[in-house]
Amino acid sequence: MRQRAFGWLDVARLGLVQAALGSIVVLTTSTMNRVMVVELALPATLPGLLVGLHYAVQLLRPYWGHSSDSGRRRTPWIVGGVAVLGLGAVSASVSIALMSSHLLAGIALAFLSFVVIGMGVGAAGTCLLALLASRAGPDKRAGGAAAVWLMMIAGIVVTAVVAGQNLDPYTPERLVAVTASVAAAALCLALLALVGLERDTAPIVRAEAAEPSLGDRRSFVAAFRQTWSDPVARRFTIFVFVSMMAYSAQDLILEPFAGSMFGLSPGETTKLTGLQHSGVFVGMLLVGILGSTASRYRIGSMRMWAISGCVASAVALGGLAMAAVVGPAWPLRPTVFTLGVANGAFAVAAIGTMMELATAGAARSEGVRMGLWGAAQGIAFGLGGFAGTVGVDVLRAVFTAPEHAYGAVFAAEAALFLVSAHLAASVSSTAESSVRMRPAAVGSGALRVAGG
Repeated sequence: MRQRAFGWLDVARLGLVQAALGSIVVLTTSTMNRVMVVELALPATLPGLLVGLHYAVQLLRPYWGHSSDSGRRRTPWIVGGVAVLGLGAVSASVSIALMSSHLLAGIALAFLSFVVIGMGVGAAGTCLLALLASRAGPDKRAGGAAAVWLMMIAGIVVTAVVAGQNLDPYTPERLVAVTASVAAAALCLALLALVGLERDTAPIVRAEAAEPSLGDRRSFVAAFRQTWSDPVARRFTIFVFVSMMAYSAQDLILEPFAGSMFGLSPGETTKLTGLQHSGVFVGMLLVGILGSTASRYRIGSMRMWAISGCVASAVALGGLAMAAVVGPAWPLRPTVFTLGVANGAFAVAAIGTMMELATAGAARSEGVRMGLWGAAQGIAFGLGGFAGTVGVDVLRAVFTAPEHAYGAVFAAEAALFLVSAHLAASVSSTAESSVRMRPAAVGSGALRVAGG
């Protein structure tokens, strides 16, 4: 059978796997978080530490990516990651049930469970993106990144609605049953989506790549060093870390800010977060359409959209800093929606750029590159959320007035996004220099399908 590069249906199938990942993760980071704080009346620090631990484990993403580079297939790593993630989620739900009667034993099991959750989501997510980057042509990377993330959001929304209906009235046993059902459904969905996908498609081979394949090397250390020695990969790693710090720092403070500064009720602040995510959806869709090389409406490149998204995010966060000073007279909802659109545009453009750069190095090195950037993203997310809350608490003690504390934190996030825009531009100039210095391509075509 003649093999081919990814088509849009193949991209959608990977999107279903990403939706499966999102459906499990939302239960562990949102639902179980709320149960620990509200139903069990435990300190909010506990779920914060657990979520931070799940991000910390993702430092191993480069190793998992390299392992999938070295093998013939990435599908077993993706399926195995989904299965491990599901096992960790069910174990976490059992730990919460255990906390009500044996607190210390439950907490110990929860810490172990969130390590397993981090391992599962890290392995599956890294290898999924590496598979997409290696088998989707340049014309599908922007749209593919948007499609995969939009389907993940859809998976989160559907799970939140369905699981929410089945969790009432809450009991520990019901939480375990719902989590196990979601995990089983997600694994089945991933298996169905991946059947025959690697068998019927082939990776895009870059004829101009003069470097040897990293996939043939058994040493992870050698593969990692070669990737880190690439100035483009190194600069992009720094960009991912800084931009994701800025992206995540407002996650845990936006609703408290709206409640204390604008007098919004819990229901109203939840709707405000929904408005922000609606903006993220619009921004992702916008870049997926306008940034794709396959689109008749294409405007600019992925890197241009990444830079623009960072600048627009900085402007929107500047608006929130002003909102802290002005108070209820400020148009809060339009500002939050604008922030969502800018964040969504930046996120998809960054992921699209990530996939472009993943295929710019040695053959079969997509996994270690995606792993490196995924690790930077995960650690930045964990640190960003923590830094935002700590920043508000510290500055409230300094200024006494909460509006100055919130305003200063939002202004600091805006500054981080401007730094990120500069870093994105630096990555672009470094990449262009690398292309000019690269030896001429062998043969007449720059891209071809292996085995095709």
